[in-house]
Amino acid sequence: MSTVTPVAMQSSKPPIVPKNFSHNQPDTIRLYPLSNYVFTVKESQPEEDASVAERLKRLNNHYAEHGMRRTAEAVLLCHEHSHPHVLLLQIANSFFKMPGDYLKPEDDEITGFKKRLNERLAPDGAAAADDWDIGDCLAQWFRPNAETFAYPYVPPHVTRPKECKKIYMVKLPDKKVLSVPKNMKLLAVPCFELYDNPGRYGPQLAAIPHLLSRYRFEFVSDKGEAIASTPGGMPGPGSSIPQNPTPKIEPNEQTDEQANGDVKME
Repeated sequence: MSTVTPVAMQSSKPPIVPKNFSHNQPDTIRLYPLSNYVFTVKESQPEEDASVAERLKRLNNHYAEHGMRRTAEAVLLCHEHSHPHVLLLQIANSFFKMPGDYLKPEDDEITGFKKRLNERLAPDGAAAADDWDIGDCLAQWFRPNAETFAYPYVPPHVTRPKECKKIYMVKLPDKKVLSVPKNMKLLAVPCFELYDNPGRYGPQLAAIPHLLSRYRFEFVSDKGEAIASTPGGMPGPGSSIPQNPTPKIEPNEQTDEQANGDVKME
């Protein structure tokens, strides 16, 4: 769990706050509770290939016709108990993946990525693809050949990788409707479950907690109050956390400890 903010703190012994320790970090990201989001169901989206061999053959065909395949996937975050959870699609009760897909050869990167996110998670008949807040590129993975292995670097003997997959931070608003295909499940997986667990989730998903460690988070309640945050930094833009919280003693409710200098933060 992260540090409780002054807004939510109930202890009469608040922690000592050190100087700001967030220089050269990206802006703080606000995470909203899972209960803020509405999940609906839409028509199934069957896999394009019946087997891994067919998928790799299609990758070879794509490379021969269009060059390196471009793939973009999204890290979508919410929180439960003030801990980041990653929204992952589960297929056939065993395979996990981030929302997204390969881009069509004619599409620009961001426009094509938003189209793919809409195809995967937007309700049928939803508005145009501008409804996604595409943030930082967190990582690039390269597939050197038409095989299942991918690496977070281009191997030294490879000059023409067959696929580049980019992983983007995509910030969710405070409320949103997400529509999941019938043949898939959308799961909120905690970072502590993904961390160091490539056996279940694979190396790309297991690396997400590492990628997120550069960010500070504010965890917002369903009432819109920041109830916890990553320690070490100042409140981010639009935060409900006071910049300089003032200790306050409730009138006529002093305990012996409070009378001796213990105060309650608000």
